[in-house]
Amino acid sequence: MSCHFVPPYLLARLASAHVDANIARCGHQTLAVDEGLRHRRLSPPPVTAGPAEPETFAEDDAWTVHTADNGPDLPGRPVRSAGEPPSGDAAVDEAYAGLEASLSLFREVFGRSSYDGRGAPVVTTVHYEKNYDNAFWDGRQLVFGDGDGRIFDRFTKPVDVLAHEFAHGVTQYTSGFTYQGQSGALNESVSDVFAACVRQRMLGQRAEEADWLIGQGLFLPGVHGRALRSMARPGTAYDDDVLGKDPQVGDMADYVETREDNGGVHVNSGIPNRAFHLTATGIGGPSWEVAGRIWYDALTSGLGPDTDFAGFARATVDAAGDRAGVVADAWSEVGVHVGVPAGAGVPQAPGGTGAAGVEVVEVTRSGGFAGRTVHATLAGDDPRYTQVQALLARVDVTAVSAGPPQPDRFVYLFNLPGHDPLELPEQALTPELSALASLVLDRD
Repeated sequence: MSCHFVPPYLLARLASAHVDANIARCGHQTLAVDEGLRHRRLSPPPVTAGPAEPETFAEDDAWTVHTADNGPDLPGRPVRSAGEPPSGDAAVDEAYAGLEASLSLFREVFGRSSYDGRGAPVVTTVHYEKNYDNAFWDGRQLVFGDGDGRIFDRFTKPVDVLAHEFAHGVTQYTSGFTYQGQSGALNESVSDVFAACVRQRMLGQRAEEADWLIGQGLFLPGVHGRALRSMARPGTAYDDDVLGKDPQVGDMADYVETREDNGGVHVNSGIPNRAFHLTATGIGGPSWEVAGRIWYDALTSGLGPDTDFAGFARATVDAAGDRAGVVADAWSEVGVHVGVPAGAGVPQAPGGTGAAGVEVVEVTRSGGFAGRTVHATLAGDDPRYTQVQALLARVDVTAVSAGPPQPDRFVYLFNLPGHDPLELPEQALTPELSALASLVLDRD
């Protein structure tokens, strides 16, 4: 998996720039180098999602920053390792500080040792190629260019760029989200989420105080833009004559279907980015302490590589405990409805609310050998409703297949908040729906 910080659509825009031949040349050069990387890596990175074979590494965080001396060879010449004094090279020392902050977040907050969870030494290379407008994780190490000196500054300069690339390594060794379509957009978003946490932690900011920009300081003076992305307001980070307008979207209503950029992974990642911003600001306090923990727990919960937005949203709600309502509302705000009540932000289907807006789950069971019909409701003020929330967090209504009815078996009708009525024969019930029916229909 090779994940690049600057999306190819932006590099293509630079390559086609008519206002400055040097900018166009740098854009072409970076695109050519990126394409060359794909062909030059003859052996792909190891498949590492999920449990890995045990290895032995040093207990303390270990990392080394190398320089490619503006050439193509990786990892290049070692310049500064963990515990060594500053080198005097700005890119080297910025990379060192970013690595230290990223490793610290995952170790001290999430209890994770390095990107693989087993203390792997982190290899980083700066001064990669000439006028290289990008940064990436290639499946084995972090790599950073110096920028073109006209549009982009050093890619080591914003700490969140380095944290973003480091987090790609964490994703590779956990969920292993496929870098295509919605799973690829999640891969990108998860990196932005932890990058924001690293930066806000370094600055001592609460979620409500932060600017939620990714890559601030990456643009050189003269560029009309605040950063490369905005998690709070996707699509507003820049609007420049050369770069064009930030194309990110922040709602499923604007989801971009495209073959470019691996199915629009950098464009559509604005949707889960905004969901995290809404979660973190809705909870309040330091983003990394609660919201970041929820996202990390979801990432490490055993999700498959092709997980979509709805699947990841359910995992975050499931990991949120008593904050499930806040998380569900955040996802609902961006158009990803996970069927979990507990909040005014989740739209209600007919029959899904009671008096004064109290949420209600209704279950009707009919048929069976006796042909008897039983109906019951369970409202949000019932003590058992927390159990209902936990069950709903694991229900994927769109994945339920009804199939034909069978003789003398029950038929169930569910009215669930946020969904159209769902009618299923007994044999089609998932374990969660079966438990939900039992919970609601049990009057004792």
